[in-house]
Amino acid sequence: MTQPLPRRCNTLWACTLAGLLAACGSSSDPVEELNAKPAYVGEVTETSYDGGADDLLTAGLGKTGLAGALPAYADPAQPTAAELRRAAIYNNYRALLDMTEAGGYGTLYGPNVDADGNVTAGEGKIAGVEFIAFSDDGSGFQNVTLMVQIPAGFDPANPCIVTATSSGSRGIYGAISTAEWGLKKGCAVAYTDKGTGAAPHDLANDTVPLMDGTRATAMVAGDDAQFRAPLSDAQRIAFNAAAPNRFAFKHAHSERNPEKDWGLFTLQAIEFAFYAINERHGEMNLAGNARLRTFTPANTLVIASSISNGGGAAIAAAEQDTQDLIDGVAVSEPAVEMPADSGVGVQRGATTLAVSGKPLVDFTTHANLFQSCASLSSQLAGTPFQASYAAGFGFFAGNRCASLKAKGLLDATTTAAQADEALQKLRDYGWEPESDALHASLAAFEVAPAVSVTFANALARASVADRLCGYSYAAIDAATGTVTTIDPAQLAQMFATGNGVPPQSVPNVALINDANPAGPIRDLISVSPSTSLMDWNLDGALCLRDLLTGTGDAALALQAGLDETRRSGDLRGKPALIVHGRDDALLPVNHTSRPYYALNKLTEGAESRLSYIEVTNAQHFDSFIGISPAVLPGWDYDTRYVPLHLYLNRALDAMYAHLKNGTALPASQVVRTVPRGGVAGAAPAITAANVPPIAATPAAGDAIGFAGDTVTVPD
Repeated sequence: MTQPLPRRCNTLWACTLAGLLAACGSSSDPVEELNAKPAYVGEVTETSYDGGADDLLTAGLGKTGLAGALPAYADPAQPTAAELRRAAIYNNYRALLDMTEAGGYGTLYGPNVDADGNVTAGEGKIAGVEFIAFSDDGSGFQNVTLMVQIPAGFDPANPCIVTATSSGSRGIYGAISTAEWGLKKGCAVAYTDKGTGAAPHDLANDTVPLMDGTRATAMVAGDDAQFRAPLSDAQRIAFNAAAPNRFAFKHAHSERNPEKDWGLFTLQAIEFAFYAINERHGEMNLAGNARLRTFTPANTLVIASSISNGGGAAIAAAEQDTQDLIDGVAVSEPAVEMPADSGVGVQRGATTLAVSGKPLVDFTTHANLFQSCASLSSQLAGTPFQASYAAGFGFFAGNRCASLKAKGLLDATTTAAQADEALQKLRDYGWEPESDALHASLAAFEVAPAVSVTFANALARASVADRLCGYSYAAIDAATGTVTTIDPAQLAQMFATGNGVPPQSVPNVALINDANPAGPIRDLISVSPSTSLMDWNLDGALCLRDLLTGTGDAALALQAGLDETRRSGDLRGKPALIVHGRDDALLPVNHTSRPYYALNKLTEGAESRLSYIEVTNAQHFDSFIGISPAVLPGWDYDTRYVPLHLYLNRALDAMYAHLKNGTALPASQVVRTVPRGGVAGAAPAITAANVPPIAATPAAGDAIGFAGDTVTVPD
């Protein structure tokens, strides 16, 4: 990347104004290109942070504060925008990382670990400026949040941008821990919430979140609402009469299928970043009254990055990048939707998988059917939380097994055998054996129902009033599971505490089965009308699954929406690195990174510059590694798993070196890590030996290859 030239000079010598006019200017020079805000960007708020009391990365908390307790709100029911920002950064940072020192926080990663990997004694606060605005299409309903953070260490002579599209269904700070790498490098970070978000439209009271997380009535908010459900007053009143105290969430209920535009919104975040950088650091025009468009894609290094859904958004952006905004891609555990007939295969060792490359709503609704039953399998004995799951969830899970048998989806006649059969159903559908250990903990957190309901609604463009497959969202009475009003303080803080995908315990918002014969109740403990059993709502799970192949209006809408999200595999020749944990049970490698790697190789051929790094003993939720068995009995993630976040940082290092210095990217490979072992909750501190580097050239037994139409991954 070249250094921006001062004004219109074609050399790097410093021009005075007179010299500029005499030596660099002429009547035939082109008109100066002024910096201009993109047309889709609304009113921009710009805030500076001093790096002491407040900052870009830690909201003034520093390394120590992020690892400690969140400071209390002055008024929990009326939090200020600054308090909500601090809490959002705190909660989102912690949601993606293991925050224990033994697990690597403060030693391998964290605010105090500098850009070169050196552990410092500082708190890692980063001064700078934050620009934030909505991207809208003129309707007032899109209102996708865009944000740019420009650190004080931004170097105009070496300009760079890194994207941090939110992970999961989170809000604007939902990838703050990913952004950390860019801020430390002195890069501007381009964020977007990609049309998702944590705080809901409270339909009963008609209050909505604003961009800064505070709340207002929908009437007062108007087009300034971060999200309001597209219902008329009459529709909302009718819905409240039929289903009081419900919430609409943006990812599920915007009726816009936001995933189809995750790439677009990421590209818009980059364009907004160029605007913001030029507003701060662009040269002045000759009249001295406006900024020029000094920084452009031609002289600024841009890396598209993030994790999970944000990682998938970065890949989508690279595929859709017709303006050459992006120079390289480095992502972790991306959600990528494969074509319906991709023409590629996956082989591990000597075995070619029968099922691979399914889209997220497909494999997740499959998990939603079988995972709760499978988690009772004796084959999973000794895995994290499995004994506690069997004791606390066994009644509902056992009924799920029985109902699956009654529906003809299992053949075995005993609960034990049915659980084994359900587990094999997951393996046969693309989950690796290494994922077995994660099923019970994910089932206990109701991950598959949460993701299935959100994505089914989103892809089908369903209205909250549709209550697709009989589901809705509401606060519940902790004792009975019935719908109740939410604690006003919890609702007021949800911008900072929510993840956009209920159920979640804080705030206390659950997935509701409105089809329960005795009335709406928490999905987990509800009865399926067709079985008369408390079987974790098998009827709802089957309804969601049937949307993939059905012929009804909702099914056809979902299928059309899904087709809008599928990727092509064409990264336009851009260098790219994907890292993914082999054990991932949420986004299994056989449905995501492995087949996408093959698709890219098949599509781009010799022009492909994608390397795929698969990390053993790594899974989707680094934050789970730090959970203590004192909190959740039988939880031993710390003895089993290494932080995948570290490998994203290493991938970013490798991509930066490649783009800046021409250093070759590492070849595709399996990185073989070493679990920490020891006793649950007290595993030995992680060391470099546990997390070996990505090899420049892997050993033959670790190399990932591609032949014909198939990716080949060593055992």
